[in-house]
Amino acid sequence: MQPSSPNEFVAMLDCQRHLFDIPDDVAYLNCAYISPLLNAVRDAGIAGTQRKSHPWEIFPRDFFTDAEEARGLFAELIGATANDVALGSAASYGTATAARNLPVQPGQRILVLQDQFPSNVYSWHALANESDGTILTLQRPQDDDWTRSVLEALDERVAIAALPHVHWTDGAMLDLVRIGARCREVGAALVIDGTQSVGVLPFDVNAIQPDFLAVATYKWLLGPYSAGFIYVAPKWQEGTPLEHNWINREGSEDFSNLVDYRDSYQPGARRYDVGERGNIHLVPMAKTGLRQLLDWGVGSIQYTIRARTDRISERAADMGIAALPPELRAGHYLGLRFPGGVPEGLADRLARKNVYVSVRGREAVRVTPHLWVTDEDEDRFFEVLASALAH
Repeated sequence: MQPSSPNEFVAMLDCQRHLFDIPDDVAYLNCAYISPLLNAVRDAGIAGTQRKSHPWEIFPRDFFTDAEEARGLFAELIGATANDVALGSAASYGTATAARNLPVQPGQRILVLQDQFPSNVYSWHALANESDGTILTLQRPQDDDWTRSVLEALDERVAIAALPHVHWTDGAMLDLVRIGARCREVGAALVIDGTQSVGVLPFDVNAIQPDFLAVATYKWLLGPYSAGFIYVAPKWQEGTPLEHNWINREGSEDFSNLVDYRDSYQPGARRYDVGERGNIHLVPMAKTGLRQLLDWGVGSIQYTIRARTDRISERAADMGIAALPPELRAGHYLGLRFPGGVPEGLADRLARKNVYVSVRGREAVRVTPHLWVTDEDEDRFFEVLASALAH
């Protein structure tokens, strides 16, 4: 596990199911697919929709204040400053922003992992084609040690290492502190898709030093769909945004003078903000989720969920079902590997009994609990699993 902030107190958290609208008979072990909304996040979205019903109560300042608060909360979560954060719409918006601004010379490599999530792949294929670069896809290592494999591949031929913190298929974790240090040694840029890690696994931009970090909010940030954040290292904050909208320009707070067109941008990473970034529905939802995560503490969230997944892993091993060893996986993620492959239709059979997991890639059933999961949910999972495997 990446270390928490040295000043962060880490403790086992109580079950937080009461903060969500999850029926007692639903065992939802699928946060890596999409998280349920916190009741408070749902209510923030409803309140935002109600505001749109009364547009005469929406003032110019409202396009800025919520966005700035959300920007600051996300910055606090990753150890950055508000100036380093842009508001996006998806992980793909962040990776496309990075691809727009990172140079690749003919023949240089862009490093990705086998079966990496597509939003952190397609932009790099396009950039390689445009720049006459090449894509280097690392195959899954036999020992599942992605960190070792990445470090061995990183040399002066690599222009960009575009990686996840946690592999989305089975929870395999990369040591980004070591990888970031190696990238700086060889002059490679580091771009991270943190959608499957930020908010549940401690992430410190000062220790990792990525060039760009892209995160969608609808999974482990417990936020809405179609919202996200982008961390941009200071060295890239004078670059070219994906789009040219009115709100990312200097002086856009003054609605009466918007037709005094300007070439200059809002300070820091704000130039990369997505259009309509002051979304009165989604931004209040995102910031409400962030506040709750900060209140719990990411280190405590990880510590609590790891206790759950460690126990699930041990119980699965008793049934002959393997998982990555604890030192190679993130604590919030469990990829269960079945002898002979995942049984056909297993996820559907579980879902018919209100037990929800995902099958991702070709090898693993992905079990990803959060703080809403109870011991009864865990027991129900194994009861239904045993029954499904017996038929």
